[in-house]
Amino acid sequence: MGDENDPGRLYDLTAAKVSRVVLGSYSTSFGLGARLLDRPTREGIDAVYGLVRIADEVVDTRRGAGAAELLDELEQETARALRRGWSTNLVVHSFVRTARRCGIGHHEIDPFFASMRTDLTVRVHDRASYERYVYGSAEVVGLMCLAVFLNARRRRGEALRARDPHLERGARALGAAFQKINFLRDLRTDHEELGRLYLPGVAPERLCRHDVDTFCDEIGADLAAARAALPGLPVRARIAVAATVAVYERLLARLAATAPEDILRARVRVPDPVKLALAARAAGGQLLDQVASSRAPRPARARVVA
Repeated sequence: MGDENDPGRLYDLTAAKVSRVVLGSYSTSFGLGARLLDRPTREGIDAVYGLVRIADEVVDTRRGAGAAELLDELEQETARALRRGWSTNLVVHSFVRTARRCGIGHHEIDPFFASMRTDLTVRVHDRASYERYVYGSAEVVGLMCLAVFLNARRRRGEALRARDPHLERGARALGAAFQKINFLRDLRTDHEELGRLYLPGVAPERLCRHDVDTFCDEIGADLAAARAALPGLPVRARIAVAATVAVYERLLARLAATAPEDILRARVRVPDPVKLALAARAAGGQLLDQVASSRAPRPARARVVA
């Protein structure tokens, strides 16, 4: 591995620090869970978030003339770096180190960039395009995070840990839930500032209680699927994901209890002290479950009678 006096290792560490700054600057909820992870896993999650956020900034903040070219350049650099294991873009460098270690490849990366590209061309989504967009922009990000949870501590030469289908369903559902919550609470700003309508059949001027309830039910089902997959995760990942799920469950409850006109008036949030309390309670619950499980008596082995 080397140390900080090794130029190659220093470059890797610098890239990892840049990705952590990106996560810390843009997300409190996601970052809160990440802080509960061990160092290698946290660095991997930082790296995934860093690339995802930069692409998102291209289409949401830079947007307009030249944005498509910038997104193409970012995707092409990511593909090149994935082959050679190195990039002059520190965020990309951090990501591809994680991708190569954890088994993230074009199966996840290509749909992600495809969804980002639709943000530059598609203004109104129907159900089919909405589902494609959610898969590429969020569900594959969940799959990337799952790959990190399972393989961030993998040593050179060790085989990748296979992704169980049940865990994959949970990872996709969690990514989808996070994205859909943001669709609902950002409905007005997405429409007025970015000119986009993500939720099929719903426009801000026509938002009603039935629309809110329908999408909250959809998000609730996603969060339930994600929670059902928690027991299959490594312990530290399970604690971190449980903390993040708890915060988003509270956010969903606030959305469900908010009048449609108020959802459009101000972005629904969970105050930071409440986030910390929810995360601590969820993490503590997982730790207690782990202790109880480790102390549970094991079934006695059957005696073999000759």
